[in-house]
Amino acid sequence: MHPSNQTDAAIAPDTFEVIRKRTLDLIASLSVEDCCAQSMPDASPIKWHLAHTTWFFETFILEPFKKDFKPFDPSFKVLFNSYYNAIGLQFSRSQRGLITRPSLADILDYRRAIDQELIRLRDQRQGDNDIESLITLGLHHEQQHQELMLTDIKHLLSINPQQPAYDPSWEESNAPSAAAAKWIAFEGGLETIGADGDGFSFDNERPSHRVFVEAFEMASRLVNQGEYLAFILDGGYERPEYWLSEGWQWRQQSAMNQPLYWREENGTWSRFSLCGRQPLALSAPILHLSYYEADAYARWKEARLPTEAEWEVAIRSAKTPELQEMSAIAWQWTQSSYMPYPGFKVHPSAVGEYNAKFMVNQYVLRGGSLATPKGHSRPTYRNFFPAYTCWQFTGIRLARSLSHFK
Repeated sequence: MHPSNQTDAAIAPDTFEVIRKRTLDLIASLSVEDCCAQSMPDASPIKWHLAHTTWFFETFILEPFKKDFKPFDPSFKVLFNSYYNAIGLQFSRSQRGLITRPSLADILDYRRAIDQELIRLRDQRQGDNDIESLITLGLHHEQQHQELMLTDIKHLLSINPQQPAYDPSWEESNAPSAAAAKWIAFEGGLETIGADGDGFSFDNERPSHRVFVEAFEMASRLVNQGEYLAFILDGGYERPEYWLSEGWQWRQQSAMNQPLYWREENGTWSRFSLCGRQPLALSAPILHLSYYEADAYARWKEARLPTEAEWEVAIRSAKTPELQEMSAIAWQWTQSSYMPYPGFKVHPSAVGEYNAKFMVNQYVLRGGSLATPKGHSRPTYRNFFPAYTCWQFTGIRLARSLSHFK
């Protein structure tokens, strides 16, 4: 079995076609110009996402397994290689918006050609665990890029003075109004976290292992927009006592005085969403916060962010029904640095670079967001980003150490 994923059952025959089609469905409302632009170094053009996810299947499945393999276009090996040093050179990430050629039409042709080759290979080699495992990994990789496509196009459209909608029917405040937040207590003790090999998991979710967790409390729901607005109105962005030193420096250098996509005009607050600019939905969860902002808010509330072990213990516990908005709303920052689990081993193949090489200067997020494809996340899923990241659908769940309240 390939080291970067595990799956006990063969993938459904039509899964590949369904997920690949969903990627194309996401761009149905976009123009050619929408698909070519890059709004910042951390984001990528939609056109690049379409090509890179195809490059993944061509590079890691067709090239090693298809007899008489010939690349669709040899230049794509550099253009659409994201960060795999074992594969070769990569085009500069911050300049992907300058790749005007190949055209969007050419990239769509590339997708069709590789899909046909891969389906043919899959059908010829049914039961080949290596191929099926890599296809499964490639599909989960594609779902990650489906989420990135939504976050990247949102950022691109947000800087347009016209404030255009990606989809007028999209609703980012569709979560039901949550009840008043309350604290849910969890006993401390020796717990097991991580994936145990039952079904798919990325390599960074393994191996399962034991951790000791002190007694803690976790908020029953996410912090909402109204609660975060109170932090702003209390001068939260101007009070350095709430901020990490690096966070305070980030706030000053970026001139951030409110969350990304928020705007205040004559005392009226609004936010940019995938359906255009909208008034704040005060009872809906706050989205698009950096780790710095999440941590500062937690300090203001005399609380803290949970550890990833606490988050996983909570979602696996009998008290899970008492916790709202644990998934499918916002990726929840934890105070845990993104590090390998005990016993983690990096596979020497190029796919081994998928997660391991990023285990430095990043924080773990848990849960899944409005933009996460249905069924993609799970209790052991470890998302990770640098502390300054705020263009993802990131939010806050508070925690407290029980020992402080005895």
